[in-house]
Amino acid sequence: MHPNPIFRNEPDTRNLGFARERGFGTLAINGDNGPLLAHVPFILSDDGKRADLHLVRSNPIARALPSDAVIAVNGPDGYISPDWYEIPDQVPTWNYVAVHLRGTLEQRPAEELRDLLDRQSAQNEALLLPKTPWTAAKMTEEVLDRMMRMIVPCRMHVTDVQGTWKLGQNKDAQVRQSAARHLQADGDRPDRADLSALMRDIKQT
Repeated sequence: MHPNPIFRNEPDTRNLGFARERGFGTLAINGDNGPLLAHVPFILSDDGKRADLHLVRSNPIARALPSDAVIAVNGPDGYISPDWYEIPDQVPTWNYVAVHLRGTLEQRPAEELRDLLDRQSAQNEALLLPKTPWTAAKMTEEVLDRMMRMIVPCRMHVTDVQGTWKLGQNKDAQVRQSAARHLQADGDRPDRADLSALMRDIKQT
C-alpha cells in the first residue's frame, strides 16, 4: 500500500465493494523458500469477512495451509505524463487503484466444493445476461467429478482491509482534471477511461 495517507482515505465499504466487484486477485503467502503466488477468482461475503476460492490441488499454496495470506486486487492503472498537468515543474507518476485483503487462509472440506463452484459460476454468469446462464448441470457427472478431484475449496477469514486510490488527490482539482482529460484521450486501453473517470470523481483531500 502507498505510504501517503492522502491516497488511503476511502472507507472499508468502498474498498470491499471494489474487491467484491472485481472478484479476482493475486493470492500470496510466505512459503518455506520464499513467497508463493496464485491468481484466483474469489467470492467476498456481504460483510467482507470471508473470501471463498478454490485452488488446484497441486498448487504449493494448497499444500501449505492454513497460512497467513493476502489477496491483492488491482483496478485500473496508468502512466501520468507531467505534461498533462499543464503546469511547470511536475514529474511522471503512475495512478492506480488497489485493495489488499489480509487474513488466514484455510482449506475447507471437500463437501463444500460443489456449492462454491456453483456460486462462482452463478455470480459471473449473471453478468452476461441476457445469456442463459451456464451451470454445472450441463456437464456429465463423470467429467465433473474428475475436475472436482483436481481442486480444493479454500476460505480466507479477512481480518484487515487496506485500499490505495492514487488518483491525483495531491493536485489541485483543475490540474487533476487536466491530467484526466489527457489520460482518456491517450490510447485505446479500456482501463484508461475507467481511471480517468475515477480521477475526475475523487474527492479532494
